[in-house]
Amino acid sequence: MFGSNKIKLDKDLLAKVKRYAEIAGYSSPSEFITHALEKELAKLEGADSEEEIKKRLRGLGYIS
Repeated sequence: MFGSNKIKLDKDLLAKVKRYAEIAGYSSPSEFITHALEKELAKLEGADSEEEIKKRLRGLGYIS
């Protein structure tokens, strides 16, 4: 899925990803992460402007 790209995750977060990926029936943690990122990106792609994107990211706690 990620090819040769690698993303590092905190070990506690990775443990959660593995657990919920299995519970939800994903074939791998990578598939779960890909799906979660695609859903979040789809929400942002619907934004009308860069300012709206920043507002949404602030609301989600990703930026301050």
